[in-house]
Amino acid sequence: MGFLDSILGRSKPKQANLDALFLVPSAAITLQTTLGLTPTGDGSVCYRAAAGAGFSQTQGDVLELLRDAADAPEVEVSSDSFGFTWLQVHRDASDTSGLCTDLHAVNTGLEAEGFGPALLCSLVPFADPTGRRVGLVYLYKQGTFYPFAPQPGGAQQRDNLLEIQVRDVLAAELPVEREMSRWLAIWGAPGL
Repeated sequence: MGFLDSILGRSKPKQANLDALFLVPSAAITLQTTLGLTPTGDGSVCYRAAAGAGFSQTQGDVLELLRDAADAPEVEVSSDSFGFTWLQVHRDASDTSGLCTDLHAVNTGLEAEGFGPALLCSLVPFADPTGRRVGLVYLYKQGTFYPFAPQPGGAQQRDNLLEIQVRDVLAAELPVEREMSRWLAIWGAPGL
């Protein structure tokens, strides 16, 4: 950032560190041992799909990359009521490393083709035997994670206590978003 930028109040946005997704498998072990939350085997990347052949080709290439792998996961694409696209990956629940590699590939594939600004977040859901669910949400534009825990039963209410517990347990392992105002509710996200 230059001198003029600092005088005019301009700042560079924080760059995403997609390699932070590779920290999730060790965080999964911590969540399992401390809170009884285990990975579900699902994960997804949320983005705003762009109109045009270029984006369609890029999305097709990313899907082909995932589906042609030797240990290819199940992959599907859906849209939510807000107009965002969710590319969902389904793996065995014990393969969190493979899941994170897939999510990393989706993000880097879109970013490499110039669609990085369209990326919103990545999501890795966890659950416990009582039905509590929490997702580790990676905010692409912030380069940080936050927990999102919807209350069971379909009502759009959050389990704030569980979110705070997850934040505190993972603070030493993941770059956790400090601004709780950025902990957005992602109602209807796949896997939650």
